[in-house]
Amino acid sequence: MKILYTTFELAPFTKVGGLADVMGSLPKFIESDDREIAIFTPLVGSIDKKKYEIKELPNSKLNMDFGYAHYSFTLSMCKLPDTNINVFFIENPKFYSCFNCVYPSGIDSWYEQERFIVFSKTALEYARLLNFKPDIIHCNDWHTAMIPVWIKTCYKNDDFFKNAKTVFSIHNLAYQGRYFPEILDFAGINKDEVYHSYGLEHYGHLVWMKGALNYADKIIAVSPKYAQEILTYDYGEGMDWTLRNNENKLKGILNGIDYKEFNPKTDKYIKYNYDETDFKNKERCKKEILKDFWLEYKKDRPLIAIISRLVEQKGIDLIKFAENEIRDIDADFIILGTGEKRYEDFFVWLSYNSKNVRARIEYRADLGNKIYAGADMFLMPSRFEPCGLSQMIALKYGTIPIVRATGGLEDSIKGYPLEGANGFKFFNYNASDMISAIKYAVDTYKNKKVWKNLVKNAMDADFSWTHSAKEYIKTYNELIS
Repeated sequence: MKILYTTFELAPFTKVGGLADVMGSLPKFIESDDREIAIFTPLVGSIDKKKYEIKELPNSKLNMDFGYAHYSFTLSMCKLPDTNINVFFIENPKFYSCFNCVYPSGIDSWYEQERFIVFSKTALEYARLLNFKPDIIHCNDWHTAMIPVWIKTCYKNDDFFKNAKTVFSIHNLAYQGRYFPEILDFAGINKDEVYHSYGLEHYGHLVWMKGALNYADKIIAVSPKYAQEILTYDYGEGMDWTLRNNENKLKGILNGIDYKEFNPKTDKYIKYNYDETDFKNKERCKKEILKDFWLEYKKDRPLIAIISRLVEQKGIDLIKFAENEIRDIDADFIILGTGEKRYEDFFVWLSYNSKNVRARIEYRADLGNKIYAGADMFLMPSRFEPCGLSQMIALKYGTIPIVRATGGLEDSIKGYPLEGANGFKFFNYNASDMISAIKYAVDTYKNKKVWKNLVKNAMDADFSWTHSAKEYIKTYNELIS
């Protein structure tokens, strides 16, 4: 079986969100002697070619027409670290290498559409050039949502792709690729063939996400709970009717994490390592991270962490609404992340105007791991959360999640005081319930016997990719059998 993954971000080369982590980890657990994998991603300017030994392939120049313009591309390659999996980087100075980030802000919306369309089409054509004839083409989010549409239309009689099955993963349904139908000319797709309610048309606009839902052979939501939620009006982001119409193709598979990367026993970023059999060093990690955030260590005072994109989806508005209550809680709060300027400015202001809240408006993997290791609790009050990886990482580090029960947070966290609990949950999306959950966790922290058991349950939880990968393999086999 040959599996082709297309993704606009890929850890460790580029990372914005969970998509990069998933695509950087899942293929490692899919690869076997009878499964050959190729991953395609754009070569943006921020990628360190020297560090990862990325080399341009000889005779890789590809000329393609999009709309009325002619473009040239080259292809580079390296191995996904610690694997034998080939990663192919599509390079073009107009669309990718000119930027030092994956998703540049402030660019023209037509140009944004071009970037994703061009990448997706060239990935298919490079697969042909490399003679990598895929049995499965696995696409991710709206950036590559046009691939299932092409496979069922422009490529349906193409001998190279006619037997390929497409899998489309929804990492976040909120981002759909809505635009004007004129972009179809640039994509080389006949408007009359696809621009209807069972294709790409949605209330007078073209929506690439809708096209993928209608044309893909299988739809994967990144947690079972999220697969249920997106069928409803409240979580469907306007796609609930389309999803219900394709419900027979929809499957929820919970993401996993790579414990080689996230493990307090071997983590090279933390000063004091520990594991589930002896986590006394966790308190020493706490003292270290408090220094980094200019907070004083106080014995028996819990530290609550947030590592997040600072956007409304992540429940940041609840924290903003409850700022006075948070200042009065007998705990310290540290925040790491970037996002909307209004939230960045708020956390900077709060850092200067409170005794127990400190924020750093940045993202660094090393600092993130130090926070996971040093914090006592991890707050994720998300409005919706397709899967979430942070709560799984926090569990491995013995940092107890406080979450809103939605999507993957509901699937992965068992709320105290249930038997086998590994965290705390609240259900209604409001600041009052969030504060109640935080206070309950802080009160429980004072009972050292109970807290020690919670930490042990958390660290014993297994959210590795092993089980999830089996579900993906089963799905692939069903499609091609």
